Formats: sequence, C-alpha cells, structure tokens
Amino acid sequence: MTKPIDYTKWSKDQLIAKLQKLENHTLTPTKKQKEFDWTKHNFRFVALRFAYLGWNYNGLAFQYEDTPLPTIEETILKCLSKIKLIPEPILETEFSRCGRTDKGVSAMNQVISIKLRSNLTEKEQANPELDDQEIDYLTVINANLPPDIKIHSICLRPPPDFDARFSCKNRHYRYLFKANELDIELMNKAALYYEGEHDFRNFCKLDGSKQITNFTRFIYSAKIKHLKDNLYYFDLIGTAFLWHQVRCMIAILFLVGKKLEKPEIILELMNTSIYPTKPQYEMANDIPLVLYDCEFPTMEWKTFNNHYKFHKLMNGFIGMEYDLQIKSQMSEIMQNMLFKDDEAISDNMVPLGDGL
Repeated sequence: MTKPIDYTKWSKDQLIAKLQKLENHTLTPTKKQKEFDWTKHNFRFVALRFAYLGWNYNGLAFQYEDTPLPTIEETILKCLSKIKLIPEPILETEFSRCGRTDKGVSAMNQVISIKLRSNLTEKEQANPELDDQEIDYLTVINANLPPDIKIHSICLRPPPDFDARFSCKNRHYRYLFKANELDIELMNKAALYYEGEHDFRNFCKLDGSKQITNFTRFIYSAKIKHLKDNLYYFDLIGTAFLWHQVRCMIAILFLVGKKLEKPEIILELMNTSIYPTKPQYEMANDIPLVLYDCEFPTMEWKTFNNHYKFHKLMNGFIGMEYDLQIKSQMSEIMQNMLFKDDEAISDNMVPLGDGL
C-alpha cells in the first residue's frame, strides 16, 4: 500500500501547487445529458389565465432584445421550457396574449393561448373523462414560477379558432388611488364623458413603430368607485386600448379632481379641431394600474381541485404580501415623520397615482 503523504511538512507554495493541480485535473468525465426527444410526445392547444404583480418586470410582452428587467412572458416561457412543456428555442414558440401591459402594470386575469406537451393523444384530449391522466399543468408550472406570477386557471379545450387577443370581447382595467384633496364627484362627472366611441389620440402615447392611424376606441363604462377608507379606483371597461391610454385618462381625471381643469376638458381633448395635437401633461404612475379582467366567450376554465396543493403553492405569495405590508407601514411612518408639519406639500401637488 502507498504510504500516506504527510502534508504538514509541505511548504505553502507546495500546497498551493498541489491544490491547483487537483482543480485542473478532471477526476470523472462529465456525463452528457440525454437530449429530450420531442418527436415522441403529443401537444395540446390550451389557454392559460394568470395573475402577476408587475413592478418587478419590464412589462408583459416578450422582448427580442435585452431589457433592464425580465418580462412576464419571458419568465413564463423560460419556465415552460425548463420543465419541458415547450421546446427550445423559446423565441420560436407561437402564442397569443390577451392584452399587452407596460412596465410596472399588474394583471389579475391575463390570458395567453399556447401549445404545451401532453400525456394524451389528440383523440384522448377531447375526452373530459381523461383529464385526470393529463399533466397537472397548474401544479407543475406554478411550482417553477416566482411568487409574483401565478397561473390560476387553464382551459384544456378552447374553441378551435380561439386566439387570446382576437377572441377577447372586452378588457377591464382598474386604477387605485387615494382621494387626498380630490373632488370625487367632479372626477365621476368627467369620467362619464369617456363612455362611448371617441377619438383618443390625445389620451395616449404615440408609437411610431406601429404607425397607428385609427385612434377610435369604444368605452363601455368609466366610473370612480370607492374601495375602502380613503382608497378609490377608476373602473374602466372597453373593447381595446391604445398605448398608455388608461394612464393618460386617469391623469386628466386627477387634474379635474384637483379643480385645475373643468370636467368638460375631456370633451375638448376628444375634439381634434380644438386640440389637433396632444398637449403636454404628465402621465399617471404605472404601479396602481391593473388589468382586472378580460371577457371571452363561454369557456370551461379549470382551477385547482386540490386545496392542499393550492395553499402550498400560495405560501410564497403570502410571504411576499406580508413583506409588502411591512414596507408599506414603514413608508407611512417615514412620511408622517417628515411631513407632519407641512400640509402645504400635498395641497399644491397634482396626484399621479404615486401616493400624493
């Protein structure tokens, strides 16, 4: 047998040289990972309904160039690829989204349609009695998503011509705000002017790359509603919306609520003979905006049928909620301490949905 080496007698340089030699020497060859054979698997067309808190993301839509933060779709597609529900490269994955949301904006019922790997043949997929034999999509996907993104419903059999974008009948937004020094009655009067079909070119941010020529949109309902205590929300339902349209609409309502503009300013801004180009005004903050719901034709949505799995997956979200509550309380304490003797600050500020 080989006599053990007494390293206690080695110099520092000798020990370092030995360590470097061991690090550079591969003791066991790396085993090549077996490639996933997609030709042996079936796919099925599904619709996913999901919620997300948008302030940690660079908007919903997948971007083909680097962004400061990940996008919601990028995070979801990478998750689906990791658990082998969609093949690589994810750039070539075909899917459709219901409504694009910008950086910071959240959603409670966003929808995408996509093809996922299936345990069942196409014929078996059509039989609801075999659903228990299908991949448990909700559990598997959510287990690999961050706590601020949750897939909460799936439609295993959408209509044959279903498209998450074009099948959507209307989109429902809500914008939360505090009623500090705001005239809610005047804001509600102004909001009603939004209802109906109008030209909203002065209530959006122009996107030169899309070359939009039609700025007419139909609004079913626009109202200011009370949530609780001093908290209200702008409730808005329409067929479709222009880029940053909702944030521009609420920004004008804040000016009315502060009595810096009359309610009829809404009608004037819709009249292109009075305002042929958009006047300068600051857009409302992104964080309080949420895509609350999207309406589709009747579809069979499947949710969690196992309460234990649901609560286990929600633990991360509950922990995040607690963290946010603590941060909110700390911010309120700091605000009260800094501004307790200066009420003029809030009186002279135009609210933008950022707490003022």
